[in-house]
Amino acid sequence: MVQKYQSPVRVYKYPFELVMAAYEKRFPTCPQIPVFLGSEVLRESRSPDGAVHVVERSCRLRVDAPRLLRKIAGVEHVVFVQRNVLNWKERTLLIEAHNETFASRVVVHENCSYTVHPENEDWTCFEQSASLDIRSFFGFENALEKIAMKQYTANIKRGKEVIEHYLNELTSQGTSHIPRWTPAPGREEDARGQAGQRDAGSPEADGPSSAAGPARETVSSDGDKLDADYIERCLGRLTPMQESCLVQLRRWLQETHRGKIPKDEHILRFLRARDFHVDKAREMLCQSLSWRKQQQVDLLLQTWRPPALLQEFYAGGWHYQDADGRPLYILRLGQMDTKGLMKAVGEEALLRHVLSVNEEGQKRCAGNTKQFGRPISSWTCLLDLEGLNMRHLWRPGVKALLRMLEVVQDNYPETLGRLLIVRAPRVFPVLWTLISPFIHENTRQKFLIYSGSNYQGPGGLVDYLDKDVIPDFLGGESVCNVPEGGLVPKSRYLTEEEQEQADQQRQWSETYHSASVLRGAPHEVAVEILEGESVITWDFDILRGDVVFSLYHTRRVPRPGPREQLVDRGWVLGRDYSRVEAPLLCREGESIQGSHVTRWPGVYLLQWQMHSPPSSVACSLPGVDDVLTALHSPGPKCKLLYYFEVLASEDFRGSRSSLESCTSGFSQLSAATSASSSGQSHSSSLVSR
Repeated sequence: MVQKYQSPVRVYKYPFELVMAAYEKRFPTCPQIPVFLGSEVLRESRSPDGAVHVVERSCRLRVDAPRLLRKIAGVEHVVFVQRNVLNWKERTLLIEAHNETFASRVVVHENCSYTVHPENEDWTCFEQSASLDIRSFFGFENALEKIAMKQYTANIKRGKEVIEHYLNELTSQGTSHIPRWTPAPGREEDARGQAGQRDAGSPEADGPSSAAGPARETVSSDGDKLDADYIERCLGRLTPMQESCLVQLRRWLQETHRGKIPKDEHILRFLRARDFHVDKAREMLCQSLSWRKQQQVDLLLQTWRPPALLQEFYAGGWHYQDADGRPLYILRLGQMDTKGLMKAVGEEALLRHVLSVNEEGQKRCAGNTKQFGRPISSWTCLLDLEGLNMRHLWRPGVKALLRMLEVVQDNYPETLGRLLIVRAPRVFPVLWTLISPFIHENTRQKFLIYSGSNYQGPGGLVDYLDKDVIPDFLGGESVCNVPEGGLVPKSRYLTEEEQEQADQQRQWSETYHSASVLRGAPHEVAVEILEGESVITWDFDILRGDVVFSLYHTRRVPRPGPREQLVDRGWVLGRDYSRVEAPLLCREGESIQGSHVTRWPGVYLLQWQMHSPPSSVACSLPGVDDVLTALHSPGPKCKLLYYFEVLASEDFRGSRSSLESCTSGFSQLSAATSASSSGQSHSSSLVSR
């Protein structure tokens, strides 16, 4: 596996010329870096005008590894070849390095750049990237990888300290300013003439061109790169590898994610939740972003208004902050009638309220970061369990609690800094036994549990909360405005019909997805089939407009385009992809169920396209230009709710019988728009199947 490193932008608040003078002091030896044994110049050249200086060095590094590994390898030091292209005119230094020792077994590549800060020409930026590929190393591949990455990250921090050391040395010697490079009079014209006559393939000709191209790309910063000082100031202290993971994941989102990029602290939470494993964090974050989009969570704080009953009986609320500056949330679970709340407002309303608490918590963390001038990315929860009894162990309530835990852990990782559980009664171990297996180990380590009055005195709440913040109901001085909870009157319970509707709505929201279809901008879903013999089933309702449903197959990997369109405009029907189901016209109000038995592995595309005149129904998939036109035109749009599933062929018989015998639950929503929907739905499902 190839290990990669990408640094954030590190800023030296010194001019480029002074930083270069400090950099040159590192050669040929550097006592401040013990593993650097020395270097010698292999080749050196300058452009005719003196603007570009190219140096190629051989550098010897001491192997900082166990003696046994050094003895097996038969070396005490390794050799790297470094090529520096210093462009005084463009004010850039580009560094490329690779290993010469064990080059057939281990491949190391490093690229560094010093450039002028895009917003302050008297500052210098430094960026660094590297890759390590250990192909074989006498059976010690894993050990060598750990040693190499540990040594490399240690030298990263040391490298910046060395530059700053030499900058201070220059300043103490009276060198605080070095003039910028200027062409000598008359030499610039001579250089141009000689450059025109010189062979384009010569090393001298390669020098300026190789320097100028990347330099312009680096200098033209888009302002979206992460600054190391910003990371430490706003996100906290990270190790070099943690910084690299953050930079890599953030860059991947910028290049691939369509829509609003999450805040850096949000990305960092997912990395921490997956121990800075970039691929695992990326998968978790992508699933969360898809969930947020589907549930419209970004608008939750603006749109969610808890029912009056919830405001009266939900015993939870925000209360200042803890001793570390984290926002403090108090939840008096023991005083809360969870069964009554579920019967009065339904599980879905409770979940939305819990989500709004988490959204508000993130907002308060950002506010406290600004207020206290240090990174605060999590909050503290004070959980009072006085009054907890068997009523709280009501089976549907525990099931709802587990569902909320799952949603919060998947989408708000590393937001809980500490959970203080006080006045835990005897029944608490029973509840803990039920829910603890569903709580991540990292989260469980943040729990502090106090039974009886153990929370009072040293070692209790005073270690985590200031005395003037401890609420009055726990013997503190602070008046707490959190509702006291209490039993919800049965007269305010939902009727049986209302409860059934709420349960059905919850099941729909968990199962079905909503989509809008614009003219020229179809909605498409990719289904990857690894084995040829599988069954794709679908069930959807047309809520508005008329839609043409089609199913395509391709062996190519679709890349999302505008509005997440999956098919590239350069694809040709019959060559790059093929239609495996005839287009089906679906009218407004219809409910469609169907299936397709796959014949080949690959990617199958379910497509819903706005109905057009018959002449254009069977045309190829729309291109990007059509999509952009549709997005900027105020034309009508269709709406649908859909569900799909992939089944093994042997499991399909029972599933198909149940699928054919049922009608989509959403047909009840669309029945008002089409009186004939129920009569047409069954025949449509036969056709679509």
